[in-house]
Amino acid sequence: MVVGREAPGYFGPFGGRFVPETLIPALEELERTYLTLKDDPSFKEELSLILRDYCGRPTPLYYAERLSKENGRAKIYLKREDLAHTGAHKINNAVGQILLAKYMGKRRIIAETGAGQHGVAVATVCAKFNMECCIYMGEEDIKRQKLNVYRMKMLGAEVIPVSSGSKTLKDATNEAIRDWVSNVDTTYYLIGSVVGPHPYPTIVRDFQRIIGEETREQILAKEGRLPDYIIACVGGGSNAIGIFHPFLEYSQVKLIGVEAGGKGLTSGLHAASLNAGRIGVLHGCKSYVLQDEDGQIVNPYSISAGLDYPGVGPEHAFLKEIGRATYVTVTDEEALEAVMILARSEGIIAALESAHAVAYALRLSKTVDEESIVIVNLSGRGDKDMSTLIDHFRMGVE
Repeated sequence: MVVGREAPGYFGPFGGRFVPETLIPALEELERTYLTLKDDPSFKEELSLILRDYCGRPTPLYYAERLSKENGRAKIYLKREDLAHTGAHKINNAVGQILLAKYMGKRRIIAETGAGQHGVAVATVCAKFNMECCIYMGEEDIKRQKLNVYRMKMLGAEVIPVSSGSKTLKDATNEAIRDWVSNVDTTYYLIGSVVGPHPYPTIVRDFQRIIGEETREQILAKEGRLPDYIIACVGGGSNAIGIFHPFLEYSQVKLIGVEAGGKGLTSGLHAASLNAGRIGVLHGCKSYVLQDEDGQIVNPYSISAGLDYPGVGPEHAFLKEIGRATYVTVTDEEALEAVMILARSEGIIAALESAHAVAYALRLSKTVDEESIVIVNLSGRGDKDMSTLIDHFRMGVE
């Protein structure tokens, strides 16, 4: 069993709570509420019912037979988080945290979003629970994720454009934190990944653990044994830690996180914090961060808006340090190719984020034994990326 706590709020040397003093009471209140509710039978029952009847859990574990046989040796399974309500794993965490907000009496919800899937999930649960919803989103992401912007607005959310910095997820997060500091008494900040100050990395992980818990039961039922590899894309890292965590104690299961290699690590145009970053503090926690020699944040790049973040969750940093998980990179071109391969072989259009994990699975499958079992966390569907895919593959109407 991997034990990641050296002190409350830390995974080894990573994590912590690096925030203005005005936010400390709110974080302490959140931690108290979560610790009180997480094992409460009525809370667990309410959460379970919503996940089942509203979100559509459990999601299937699907054997991608053609993908496997035509692209290597391994038997590749896909954990179909793309089939969850709103089209991605983000809904698992949004449901859990909206219940925390309800129990805390907070009626105004703010969030940040990059690819828009977290924003859609938050707007969805705010509509269900009749709460005010404000979503911060970089102007660059708004341009490339118009469909999700329309979905958020249709659900009643206010989408607030962010024009500072690179106009992407990092900057949206900065603005959301500024809002939270100014309105901390009335506002709940619903963070979308395993980043930020303690207790968020733990809370988000625990609400996403359901992915791995289901996967473990499903693969044992289908194959009678655990997989050899589990692969997931890593931006902030919530879908990856969600599927990794229930397998940490099984050392025979290799865990592989795939970061956005963009145009290649040597180009400088990437979002590979674990592969090319240095230890630093970003958005309230200590982890690996893309930064220059002066400690200034280096703007990340990825064709995938959801991976376009200059940091990573502290638990991933810890798993890298102790060698329990391996982190690799996949370029834009490899991810785009994987989208098309999966679409043509299985009739499944993956989100560009998830396509990074699919691409690495295809690479790995050519090097492993024929008896190997690989599970890919297909964390989201590709509807939101269609404009990017249309432009790249030149599929416009002539």
